[in-house]
Amino acid sequence: MNAAVPRRQLLQAFGALAGGVVLAPALARRRAWERRVVEPDSARFLAVSNGRTELVDYGGRRAVHLVPAPETAGKDEDVLALLDCAPFQDGTLEIDVAGAPRPGMPPDSRGFVGVAFRSGEGGEWSEIFYLRPTNARCDDQLRRNHSVQYVSHPDFPWQRLREEEPGKYESYTDLEPGAWTALKIRVSGASARLFVNGAAQPCLVVTDLKHGVGAGRIALWAHVETDAYFGTLTVAAS
Repeated sequence: MNAAVPRRQLLQAFGALAGGVVLAPALARRRAWERRVVEPDSARFLAVSNGRTELVDYGGRRAVHLVPAPETAGKDEDVLALLDCAPFQDGTLEIDVAGAPRPGMPPDSRGFVGVAFRSGEGGEWSEIFYLRPTNARCDDQLRRNHSVQYVSHPDFPWQRLREEEPGKYESYTDLEPGAWTALKIRVSGASARLFVNGAAQPCLVVTDLKHGVGAGRIALWAHVETDAYFGTLTVAAS
């Protein structure tokens, strides 16, 4: 158990008894970045696995482009770019992303692109929401039902989740490959909700995040077969 939690509760209780207000140090630090906006041009990264980042203009706006390393060609790997910002536990993440299969990729490439949160300091683990843009408008209804996905690396890839609890961690939403898509992720405790393109209701709800409750890094994420772009990130802690 995190020792800061009972300490915070003790301080609050003491303040109530004394008729005053006590602000715990952890809460004070969190309020310093309750809402942070990270523009592509100002984004800094702690580490990038399986690739690199570059600043580009895409679809009429500035963007961070994930570029897979040459040695990942033909491999089932992901690019993970850990942002250099305060650890995130609960709150809301908002970002526009765009993804489509890179030229020359296999026919079954889906354009996986998304956001990782509560990641380990070196990306050893992550909770991830991502999109499969090429699934959304195909004529195969089963594929359409797999348009958005939750995974928890490293122990709960999509294959395991689909096998153990079919349909629970993926869903449908309308997507267009290569088009800017607005993502909003609300995280609270062991639950997370994914909203797409300003929808009032989430397209995917997860109530049992596999890594439980805890803070971690925010990262940009894509499969190495994806041409992936990321716009401005807004982080609101709660």
